[in-house]
Amino acid sequence: MLLKQLVKGLSYRLVQGSLNTEVCDIFYDSRKVAPGGLFVCIVGTQRDSHDLAAEAAAKGAAVLATQHALDPAVAAQYPGLTILQFENTRYAMAMLSAAYFGRPAEAMTMVGVTGTKGKTTTTHMIRQVLACAGRKVGMIGTNGVYYPGHHYDLNNTTPESYELQKILRQMADAGCDACVMEVSSQGLMMDRVAGIHYQVGVFTNLYPDHIGPGEHGSFEEYRAWKGQLFRRCDVGVVNADDPNTAPLLEGHTCRLITYGIEQKADYRAAKDYRLLRTKELLGVEFTLTEPDGHTLDVQVGMPGLFSIYNALATIGVGKALGLGDAPIHDGLRTTVVKGRVELVPISHRFTILIDYAHNEAAAESLLETLRAYKPNRLVVVFGCGGNRSKLRRYGMGEVCSRMADFLILTEDNNRFEKVEDILADIREGIAKGRAGVPYVEIPDRLDALHYAIDHAQEGDLIAVIGKGHEAYRDREGVKTPFLERELIEEYAAETGVE
Repeated sequence: MLLKQLVKGLSYRLVQGSLNTEVCDIFYDSRKVAPGGLFVCIVGTQRDSHDLAAEAAAKGAAVLATQHALDPAVAAQYPGLTILQFENTRYAMAMLSAAYFGRPAEAMTMVGVTGTKGKTTTTHMIRQVLACAGRKVGMIGTNGVYYPGHHYDLNNTTPESYELQKILRQMADAGCDACVMEVSSQGLMMDRVAGIHYQVGVFTNLYPDHIGPGEHGSFEEYRAWKGQLFRRCDVGVVNADDPNTAPLLEGHTCRLITYGIEQKADYRAAKDYRLLRTKELLGVEFTLTEPDGHTLDVQVGMPGLFSIYNALATIGVGKALGLGDAPIHDGLRTTVVKGRVELVPISHRFTILIDYAHNEAAAESLLETLRAYKPNRLVVVFGCGGNRSKLRRYGMGEVCSRMADFLILTEDNNRFEKVEDILADIREGIAKGRAGVPYVEIPDRLDALHYAIDHAQEGDLIAVIGKGHEAYRDREGVKTPFLERELIEEYAAETGVE
Protein backbone atom coordinates (compact mmCIF):
# COMPACT_ATOMS: atom_id res chain seq x y z
CA MET A 1 0.00 0.00 0.00
CA LEU A 2 1.28 3.48 -0.82
CA LEU A 3 2.14 5.74 2.10
CA LYS A 4 -0.12 8.48 0.75
CA GLN A 5 -3.10 6.13 1.12
CA LEU A 6 -2.21 5.38 4.74
CA VAL A 7 -1.83 9.03 5.79
CA LYS A 8 -4.95 10.33 4.06
CA GLY A 9 -6.80 12.60 6.50
CA LEU A 10 -3.90 12.81 8.97
CA SER A 11 -1.85 15.88 9.87
CA TYR A 12 1.89 15.42 9.49
CA ARG A 13 5.10 17.02 8.24
CA LEU A 14 7.08 15.31 5.49
CA VAL A 15 10.66 15.61 6.75
CA GLN A 16 12.30 13.57 4.02
CA GLY A 17 11.34 11.24 1.18
CA SER A 18 8.15 10.63 -0.77
CA LEU A 19 4.50 9.85 -0.06
CA ASN A 20 4.62 7.43 -3.02
CA THR A 21 6.74 5.04 -0.94
CA GLU A 22 5.33 1.50 -0.87
CA VAL A 23 4.67 0.19 2.66
CA CYS A 24 4.59 -3.58 3.24
CA ASP A 25 3.51 -3.50 6.92
CA ILE A 26 3.55 -1.42 10.11
CA PHE A 27 5.87 -2.07 13.06
CA TYR A 28 6.39 -0.53 16.49
CA ASP A 29 8.86 -3.17 17.76
CA SER A 30 12.27 -2.59 16.15
CA ARG A 31 13.12 -6.27 16.54
CA LYS A 32 10.34 -7.21 14.12
CA VAL A 33 10.98 -4.65 11.38
CA ALA A 34 11.04 -6.10 7.86
CA PRO A 35 12.28 -4.51 4.62
CA GLY A 36 9.72 -2.09 3.21
CA GLY A 37 8.02 -1.60 6.58
CA LEU A 38 6.84 1.55 8.35
CA PHE A 39 8.39 1.87 11.83
CA VAL A 40 6.49 3.96 14.38
CA CYS A 41 8.70 5.68 16.95
CA ILE A 42 6.85 5.90 20.27
CA VAL A 43 7.68 7.92 23.37
CA GLY A 44 6.95 5.38 26.11
CA THR A 45 6.99 5.46 29.90
CA GLN A 46 10.16 3.35 30.03
CA ARG A 47 11.96 4.22 26.81
CA ASP A 48 11.80 6.35 23.69
CA SER A 49 11.92 4.19 20.56
CA HIS A 50 13.14 7.15 18.52
CA ASP A 51 16.50 5.91 19.82
CA LEU A 52 15.92 2.75 17.75
CA ALA A 53 15.21 4.55 14.47
CA ALA A 54 18.67 3.81 13.09
CA GLU A 55 18.28 0.12 13.91
CA ALA A 56 14.92 0.04 12.10
CA ALA A 57 16.40 1.79 9.08
CA ALA A 58 19.29 -0.67 9.00
CA LYS A 59 16.78 -3.52 8.85
CA GLY A 60 15.22 -2.02 5.75
CA ALA A 61 12.39 0.14 7.07
CA ALA A 62 11.11 2.32 4.23
CA VAL A 63 9.30 4.85 6.43
CA LEU A 64 9.81 6.24 9.92
CA ALA A 65 6.87 7.83 11.75
CA THR A 66 8.24 10.18 14.41
CA GLN A 67 6.94 12.46 17.15
CA HIS A 68 10.05 14.60 17.51
CA ALA A 69 13.25 15.22 15.60
CA LEU A 70 15.63 12.31 15.07
CA ASP A 71 19.39 12.30 15.26
CA PRO A 72 20.36 14.04 11.95
CA ALA A 73 22.79 11.21 11.26
CA VAL A 74 19.85 8.84 10.59
CA ALA A 75 18.53 10.91 7.68
CA ALA A 76 22.03 11.51 6.37
CA GLN A 77 22.97 7.82 6.47
CA TYR A 78 19.72 6.69 4.79
CA PRO A 79 18.87 9.31 2.13
CA GLY A 80 16.25 7.04 0.55
CA LEU A 81 14.33 6.79 3.81
CA THR A 82 10.98 8.58 4.13
CA ILE A 83 10.46 10.34 7.46
CA LEU A 84 7.14 11.78 8.67
CA GLN A 85 6.61 13.72 11.88
CA PHE A 86 3.26 13.57 13.70
CA GLU A 87 2.05 15.38 16.79
CA ASN A 88 1.32 12.03 18.51
CA THR A 89 2.68 8.78 17.08
CA ARG A 90 0.42 6.56 19.21
CA TYR A 91 -2.60 8.23 17.64
CA ALA A 92 -0.94 8.11 14.23
CA MET A 93 -0.21 4.39 14.59
CA ALA A 94 -3.87 3.68 15.37
CA MET A 95 -5.05 5.60 12.32
CA LEU A 96 -2.34 4.17 10.05
CA SER A 97 -3.21 0.65 11.22
CA ALA A 98 -6.91 1.19 10.62
CA ALA A 99 -6.17 2.31 7.07
CA TYR A 100 -3.68 -0.52 6.46
CA PHE A 101 -6.24 -3.17 7.47
CA GLY A 102 -9.08 -1.54 5.51
CA ARG A 103 -10.98 0.01 8.46
CA PRO A 104 -12.59 -3.28 9.55
CA ALA A 105 -14.55 -1.73 12.44
CA GLU A 106 -16.72 0.06 9.90
CA ALA A 107 -17.96 -3.32 8.63
CA MET A 108 -19.26 -4.40 12.06
CA THR A 109 -21.54 -3.25 14.84
CA MET A 110 -19.06 -2.18 17.52
CA VAL A 111 -19.96 -2.37 21.21
CA GLY A 112 -17.44 -1.10 23.78
CA VAL A 113 -17.66 -1.82 27.52
CA THR A 114 -15.76 0.22 30.10
CA GLY A 115 -15.72 0.44 33.91
CA THR A 116 -13.75 -1.03 36.80
CA LYS A 117 -15.67 -4.22 37.51
CA GLY A 118 -17.96 -6.35 35.38
CA LYS A 119 -16.47 -5.62 31.95
CA THR A 120 -15.56 -9.23 31.19
CA THR A 121 -18.88 -10.70 32.30
CA THR A 122 -20.90 -8.00 30.57
CA THR A 123 -19.08 -8.51 27.26
CA HIS A 124 -19.79 -12.24 27.48
CA MET A 125 -23.47 -11.55 28.17
CA ILE A 126 -23.74 -9.16 25.22
CA ARG A 127 -21.96 -11.62 22.97
CA GLN A 128 -24.36 -14.40 23.95
CA VAL A 129 -27.42 -12.20 23.44
CA LEU A 130 -26.25 -11.18 19.98
CA ALA A 131 -25.49 -14.83 19.12
CA CYS A 132 -29.02 -15.80 20.20
CA ALA A 133 -30.29 -13.12 17.82
CA GLY A 134 -28.45 -14.82 14.97
CA ARG A 135 -25.53 -12.40 14.80
CA LYS A 136 -21.98 -13.61 14.13
CA VAL A 137 -19.98 -12.07 16.95
CA GLY A 138 -16.36 -11.45 17.83
CA MET A 139 -15.20 -10.59 21.35
CA ILE A 140 -12.02 -8.97 22.70
CA GLY A 141 -11.06 -8.61 26.36
CA THR A 142 -9.49 -10.03 29.50
CA ASN A 143 -10.30 -13.60 28.50
CA GLY A 144 -8.72 -13.11 25.08
CA VAL A 145 -10.03 -13.02 21.52
CA TYR A 146 -13.05 -15.05 20.44
CA TYR A 147 -14.70 -15.36 17.07
CA PRO A 148 -16.26 -18.41 15.42
CA GLY A 149 -13.69 -21.20 15.39
CA HIS A 150 -10.95 -19.15 17.08
CA HIS A 151 -9.76 -18.31 20.59
CA TYR A 152 -6.41 -17.04 21.78
CA ASP A 153 -5.08 -15.05 24.74
CA LEU A 154 -3.96 -11.42 24.87
CA ASN A 155 -1.33 -9.58 26.89
CA ASN A 156 -3.62 -6.58 27.47
CA THR A 157 -7.36 -6.21 27.99
CA THR A 158 -7.37 -3.73 25.11
CA PRO A 159 -4.58 -4.67 22.64
CA GLU A 160 -2.16 -2.20 21.08
CA SER A 161 -3.79 -0.43 18.12
CA TYR A 162 -1.95 -2.39 15.41
CA GLU A 163 -2.93 -5.75 16.97
CA LEU A 164 -6.46 -4.53 17.56
CA GLN A 165 -6.98 -3.54 13.94
CA LYS A 166 -5.46 -6.82 12.79
CA ILE A 167 -7.89 -8.75 15.04
CA LEU A 168 -10.84 -6.74 13.74
CA ARG A 169 -9.74 -7.53 10.18
CA GLN A 170 -9.65 -11.25 11.02
CA MET A 171 -13.15 -11.03 12.51
CA ALA A 172 -14.58 -9.17 9.54
CA ASP A 173 -12.97 -11.63 7.11
CA ALA A 174 -14.48 -14.51 9.13
CA GLY A 175 -17.94 -13.03 8.55
CA CYS A 176 -18.49 -11.34 11.91
CA ASP A 177 -21.10 -8.59 11.76
CA ALA A 178 -20.58 -7.49 15.37
CA CYS A 179 -17.71 -7.10 17.83
CA VAL A 180 -18.01 -6.66 21.59
CA MET A 181 -14.87 -5.48 23.35
CA GLU A 182 -13.62 -4.31 26.72
CA VAL A 183 -12.29 -0.77 26.47
CA SER A 184 -9.83 -0.04 29.26
CA SER A 185 -8.84 3.41 30.47
CA GLN A 186 -5.31 2.62 29.30
CA GLY A 187 -6.68 1.69 25.89
CA LEU A 188 -8.34 5.09 25.63
CA MET A 189 -5.46 7.10 27.09
CA MET A 190 -2.84 5.39 24.91
CA ASP A 191 -4.92 5.73 21.72
CA ARG A 192 -5.25 1.98 21.20
CA VAL A 193 -8.88 2.46 20.16
CA ALA A 194 -8.37 5.72 18.25
CA GLY A 195 -10.29 5.76 14.98
CA ILE A 196 -12.93 3.27 16.16
CA HIS A 197 -16.51 4.51 16.43
CA TYR A 198 -18.86 2.47 18.60
CA GLN A 199 -22.55 2.07 17.95
CA VAL A 200 -22.98 1.43 21.70
CA GLY A 201 -20.77 2.22 24.67
CA VAL A 202 -21.39 0.72 28.12
CA PHE A 203 -20.39 1.96 31.59
CA THR A 204 -20.55 -0.60 34.41
CA ASN A 205 -19.16 1.09 37.56
CA LEU A 206 -16.08 2.89 38.84
CA TYR A 207 -13.71 2.28 41.75
CA PRO A 208 -10.13 3.46 42.36
CA ASP A 209 -7.83 1.36 40.18
CA HIS A 210 -4.86 1.72 37.80
CA ILE A 211 -3.60 4.80 39.64
CA GLY A 212 0.15 5.16 39.91
CA PRO A 213 3.39 5.45 37.90
CA GLY A 214 2.87 4.62 34.24
CA GLU A 215 -0.90 4.54 34.65
CA HIS A 216 -3.17 7.40 35.83
CA GLY A 217 -2.10 10.26 38.07
CA SER A 218 -5.36 10.44 40.01
CA PHE A 219 -8.83 8.94 40.32
CA GLU A 220 -10.26 11.96 38.51
CA GLU A 221 -7.93 11.37 35.58
CA TYR A 222 -8.84 7.67 35.53
CA ARG A 223 -12.53 8.60 35.46
CA ALA A 224 -12.05 11.20 32.74
CA TRP A 225 -10.37 8.70 30.42
CA LYS A 226 -13.20 6.21 30.95
CA GLY A 227 -15.60 8.97 29.97
CA GLN A 228 -13.91 9.41 26.60
CA LEU A 229 -15.78 6.35 25.33
CA PHE A 230 -19.02 8.35 25.45
CA ARG A 231 -17.63 10.86 22.99
CA ARG A 232 -17.01 8.02 20.53
CA CYS A 233 -20.37 6.21 20.45
CA ASP A 234 -23.92 6.73 19.23
CA VAL A 235 -25.65 5.38 22.35
CA GLY A 236 -24.30 5.16 25.90
CA VAL A 237 -25.76 2.54 28.24
CA VAL A 238 -24.84 3.70 31.74
CA ASN A 239 -25.30 2.73 35.39
CA ALA A 240 -27.68 5.23 37.04
CA ASP A 241 -26.75 3.97 40.53
CA ASP A 242 -23.02 4.67 40.31
CA PRO A 243 -22.10 8.03 41.91
CA ASN A 244 -19.42 8.57 39.27
CA THR A 245 -21.76 8.38 36.29
CA ALA A 246 -22.57 12.11 36.08
CA PRO A 247 -18.96 13.39 36.25
CA LEU A 248 -17.78 10.59 33.96
CA LEU A 249 -20.32 11.66 31.31
CA GLU A 250 -19.26 15.33 31.26
CA GLY A 251 -18.91 16.36 27.63
CA HIS A 252 -20.58 13.22 26.27
CA THR A 253 -21.97 13.39 22.74
CA CYS A 254 -24.16 10.27 22.69
CA ARG A 255 -27.76 9.45 23.43
CA LEU A 256 -28.11 7.86 26.87
CA ILE A 257 -29.94 4.76 28.12
CA THR A 258 -29.82 4.27 31.89
CA TYR A 259 -30.12 1.16 34.03
CA GLY A 260 -30.14 0.50 37.76
CA ILE A 261 -31.93 -0.64 40.87
CA GLU A 262 -31.81 2.24 43.36
CA GLN A 263 -32.26 5.27 41.10
CA LYS A 264 -34.84 6.08 38.45
CA ALA A 265 -33.67 4.44 35.23
CA ASP A 266 -34.90 3.40 31.79
CA TYR A 267 -34.37 -0.27 32.66
CA ARG A 268 -34.82 -0.88 36.37
CA ALA A 269 -34.68 -4.08 38.40
CA ALA A 270 -36.81 -4.58 41.51
CA LYS A 271 -34.83 -4.86 44.75
CA ASP A 272 -36.42 -8.15 45.82
CA TYR A 273 -34.64 -10.52 43.46
CA ARG A 274 -34.87 -14.33 43.78
CA LEU A 275 -31.98 -16.80 44.08
CA LEU A 276 -31.92 -19.85 41.77
CA ARG A 277 -29.91 -23.00 42.54
CA THR A 278 -30.05 -26.32 40.70
CA LYS A 279 -27.41 -28.75 39.42
CA GLU A 280 -27.16 -26.81 36.15
CA LEU A 281 -27.78 -23.31 37.46
CA LEU A 282 -26.63 -20.92 40.15
CA GLY A 283 -28.32 -17.68 39.26
CA VAL A 284 -30.88 -15.00 39.97
CA GLU A 285 -34.31 -13.91 38.80
CA PHE A 286 -35.55 -10.34 38.97
CA THR A 287 -38.48 -8.25 37.83
CA LEU A 288 -37.58 -5.71 35.15
CA THR A 289 -39.48 -2.49 34.54
CA GLU A 290 -39.05 -1.09 31.02
CA PRO A 291 -39.34 2.55 29.92
CA ASP A 292 -43.01 2.19 29.03
CA GLY A 293 -43.80 0.74 32.48
CA HIS A 294 -44.13 -2.84 31.24
CA THR A 295 -42.77 -5.42 33.72
CA LEU A 296 -41.42 -8.93 33.12
CA ASP A 297 -39.31 -11.49 34.93
CA VAL A 298 -35.70 -12.06 33.83
CA GLN A 299 -33.49 -15.04 34.70
CA VAL A 300 -29.70 -14.77 34.73
CA GLY A 301 -27.49 -17.85 34.77
CA MET A 302 -24.96 -16.23 37.11
CA PRO A 303 -25.37 -15.42 40.82
CA GLY A 304 -25.48 -12.23 42.82
CA LEU A 305 -26.43 -8.58 42.71
CA PHE A 306 -23.52 -7.77 40.40
CA SER A 307 -24.95 -10.21 37.84
CA ILE A 308 -28.21 -8.23 37.86
CA TYR A 309 -26.33 -5.03 37.06
CA ASN A 310 -24.42 -6.75 34.25
CA ALA A 311 -27.69 -8.15 32.92
CA LEU A 312 -29.34 -4.71 32.99
CA ALA A 313 -26.45 -3.26 31.00
CA THR A 314 -26.85 -6.08 28.48
CA ILE A 315 -30.58 -5.48 28.20
CA GLY A 316 -29.87 -1.82 27.48
CA VAL A 317 -27.46 -2.78 24.70
CA GLY A 318 -29.93 -5.26 23.24
CA LYS A 319 -32.68 -2.64 23.16
CA ALA A 320 -30.36 -0.02 21.69
CA LEU A 321 -29.58 -2.44 18.85
CA GLY A 322 -33.25 -3.25 18.29
CA LEU A 323 -33.19 -6.87 19.48
CA GLY A 324 -36.36 -8.65 20.56
CA ASP A 325 -37.04 -9.94 24.07
CA ALA A 326 -36.48 -13.62 23.22
CA PRO A 327 -32.77 -13.48 22.29
CA ILE A 328 -32.04 -11.10 25.15
CA HIS A 329 -33.60 -13.35 27.75
CA ASP A 330 -32.26 -16.57 26.20
CA GLY A 331 -28.78 -15.07 26.15
CA LEU A 332 -28.87 -13.93 29.78
CA ARG A 333 -30.09 -17.33 30.95
CA THR A 334 -27.39 -19.26 29.09
CA THR A 335 -24.28 -17.06 29.43
CA VAL A 336 -21.22 -18.84 30.78
CA VAL A 337 -18.01 -16.92 31.50
CA LYS A 338 -14.95 -19.09 31.83
CA GLY A 339 -13.49 -18.72 35.29
CA ARG A 340 -16.05 -16.18 36.50
CA VAL A 341 -18.45 -17.84 38.96
CA GLU A 342 -18.39 -20.76 36.54
CA LEU A 343 -20.58 -23.65 37.66
CA VAL A 344 -19.21 -27.16 37.09
CA PRO A 345 -22.41 -29.29 37.13
CA ILE A 346 -21.18 -32.65 38.42
CA SER A 347 -23.58 -33.39 41.28
CA HIS A 348 -27.15 -33.02 42.55
CA ARG A 349 -25.87 -33.28 46.14
CA PHE A 350 -23.57 -30.26 46.15
CA THR A 351 -22.54 -27.30 44.00
CA ILE A 352 -18.97 -26.61 42.86
CA LEU A 353 -17.79 -23.56 40.94
CA ILE A 354 -14.54 -21.91 39.89
CA ASP A 355 -13.73 -18.22 40.01
CA TYR A 356 -10.77 -15.94 39.34
CA ALA A 357 -11.04 -14.13 42.72
CA HIS A 358 -7.42 -13.81 43.81
CA ASN A 359 -7.40 -10.83 46.14
CA GLU A 360 -9.18 -9.80 49.31
CA ALA A 361 -11.83 -7.55 47.74
CA ALA A 362 -12.79 -10.03 45.00
CA ALA A 363 -12.93 -12.94 47.45
CA GLU A 364 -15.11 -10.99 49.88
CA SER A 365 -17.54 -9.96 47.14
CA LEU A 366 -17.80 -13.52 45.80
CA LEU A 367 -18.24 -15.21 49.19
CA GLU A 368 -20.83 -12.67 50.29
CA THR A 369 -22.78 -13.48 47.12
CA LEU A 370 -22.52 -17.23 47.66
CA ARG A 371 -23.41 -17.00 51.35
CA ALA A 372 -26.81 -15.60 50.34
CA TYR A 373 -27.68 -19.03 48.86
CA LYS A 374 -27.62 -20.45 52.42
CA PRO A 375 -25.52 -23.55 51.69
CA ASN A 376 -25.08 -26.34 54.21
CA ARG A 377 -21.41 -25.36 54.21
CA LEU A 378 -19.55 -22.76 52.20
CA VAL A 379 -16.22 -24.44 51.37
CA VAL A 380 -13.35 -22.49 49.81
CA VAL A 381 -10.37 -24.05 48.00
CA PHE A 382 -7.64 -21.46 47.56
CA GLY A 383 -3.98 -20.49 47.69
CA CYS A 384 -2.00 -17.39 46.72
CA GLY A 385 0.55 -16.63 44.05
CA GLY A 386 4.26 -16.75 44.72
CA ASN A 387 6.58 -13.75 44.31
CA ARG A 388 3.70 -11.41 45.09
CA SER A 389 2.85 -9.20 48.06
CA LYS A 390 2.34 -11.00 51.36
CA LEU A 391 -0.47 -8.55 52.14
CA ARG A 392 -2.64 -10.36 49.59
CA ARG A 393 -2.07 -13.65 51.44
CA TYR A 394 -2.95 -12.14 54.80
CA GLY A 395 -6.07 -10.56 53.29
CA MET A 396 -7.21 -13.74 51.58
CA GLY A 397 -6.72 -15.75 54.76
CA GLU A 398 -8.62 -13.22 56.83
CA VAL A 399 -11.58 -12.83 54.47
CA CYS A 400 -11.99 -16.53 53.69
CA SER A 401 -11.78 -17.52 57.36
CA ARG A 402 -14.48 -14.99 58.28
CA MET A 403 -16.89 -15.87 55.49
CA ALA A 404 -16.48 -19.62 54.89
CA ASP A 405 -17.31 -22.70 56.97
CA PHE A 406 -14.37 -24.81 55.83
CA LEU A 407 -11.10 -23.99 54.07
CA ILE A 408 -8.86 -26.12 51.88
CA LEU A 409 -5.48 -24.39 51.61
CA THR A 410 -3.42 -25.30 48.58
CA GLU A 411 -1.08 -23.96 45.91
CA ASP A 412 -1.89 -21.32 43.32
CA ASN A 413 0.93 -20.27 40.98
CA ASN A 414 3.88 -20.69 43.33
CA ARG A 415 6.39 -19.41 40.79
CA PHE A 416 9.73 -19.42 42.61
CA GLU A 417 8.45 -19.64 46.20
CA LYS A 418 7.84 -22.71 48.31
CA VAL A 419 4.16 -23.50 48.74
CA GLU A 420 4.78 -24.15 52.45
CA ASP A 421 5.93 -20.54 52.92
CA ILE A 422 2.89 -19.19 51.10
CA LEU A 423 0.50 -21.30 53.20
CA ALA A 424 2.24 -20.08 56.37
CA ASP A 425 1.42 -16.49 55.37
CA ILE A 426 -2.20 -17.42 54.68
CA ARG A 427 -2.40 -18.97 58.16
CA GLU A 428 -1.35 -15.62 59.64
CA GLY A 429 -4.33 -14.06 57.89
CA ILE A 430 -6.63 -16.77 59.22
CA ALA A 431 -5.46 -15.99 62.76
CA LYS A 432 -6.48 -12.36 62.27
CA GLY A 433 -9.85 -13.32 60.82
CA ARG A 434 -11.51 -16.32 62.50
CA ALA A 435 -8.81 -18.41 64.09
CA GLY A 436 -11.18 -21.28 64.88
CA VAL A 437 -12.32 -21.95 61.32
CA PRO A 438 -11.68 -25.59 60.37
CA TYR A 439 -9.22 -26.08 57.53
CA VAL A 440 -6.85 -28.56 55.94
CA GLU A 441 -3.63 -27.98 54.03
CA ILE A 442 -3.13 -29.94 50.81
CA PRO A 443 -0.15 -28.48 48.92
CA ASP A 444 -0.89 -30.15 45.57
CA ARG A 445 -3.86 -28.36 43.99
CA LEU A 446 -5.10 -31.43 42.10
CA ASP A 447 -5.15 -33.41 45.36
CA ALA A 448 -7.03 -30.50 46.94
CA LEU A 449 -9.70 -30.62 44.23
CA HIS A 450 -10.09 -34.37 44.74
CA TYR A 451 -10.35 -33.89 48.51
CA ALA A 452 -13.07 -31.24 48.10
CA ILE A 453 -15.16 -33.57 45.94
CA ASP A 454 -14.55 -36.67 48.09
CA HIS A 455 -15.57 -34.87 51.30
CA ALA A 456 -18.47 -32.80 49.94
CA GLN A 457 -21.64 -32.95 52.02
CA GLU A 458 -25.28 -32.66 50.99
CA GLY A 459 -26.07 -29.00 50.19
CA ASP A 460 -22.45 -27.78 50.23
CA LEU A 461 -21.36 -24.95 47.98
CA ILE A 462 -17.67 -25.33 47.06
CA ALA A 463 -15.82 -22.33 45.62
CA VAL A 464 -12.49 -23.06 43.95
CA ILE A 465 -10.93 -19.63 43.63
CA GLY A 466 -7.78 -17.91 42.41
CA LYS A 467 -7.10 -19.41 38.98
CA GLY A 468 -10.43 -19.14 37.19
CA HIS A 469 -9.89 -19.27 33.43
CA GLU A 470 -6.15 -19.96 33.66
CA ALA A 471 -5.12 -23.15 31.90
CA TYR A 472 -1.76 -23.71 33.59
CA ARG A 473 0.02 -24.23 36.90
CA ASP A 474 3.28 -22.32 37.48
CA ARG A 475 5.91 -24.08 39.60
CA GLU A 476 9.45 -22.69 39.72
CA GLY A 477 8.74 -20.72 36.55
CA VAL A 478 7.64 -23.80 34.60
CA LYS A 479 4.05 -23.74 33.37
CA THR A 480 2.24 -27.04 32.90
CA PRO A 481 -1.37 -27.63 31.73
CA PHE A 482 -3.92 -27.26 34.52
CA LEU A 483 -7.52 -26.39 33.59
CA GLU A 484 -9.65 -26.80 36.69
CA ARG A 485 -13.00 -27.32 35.04
CA GLU A 486 -11.73 -30.24 32.99
CA LEU A 487 -9.89 -31.76 35.97
CA ILE A 488 -13.01 -31.57 38.13
CA GLU A 489 -15.18 -33.13 35.42
CA GLU A 490 -12.65 -35.91 34.78
CA TYR A 491 -12.42 -36.84 38.45
CA ALA A 492 -16.20 -36.80 38.84
CA ALA A 493 -16.53 -39.17 35.87
CA GLU A 494 -13.83 -41.48 37.23
CA THR A 495 -15.34 -41.70 40.72
CA GLY A 496 -19.01 -41.76 39.73
CA VAL A 497 -20.07 -38.61 41.57
CA GLU A 498 -23.83 -38.24 41.69
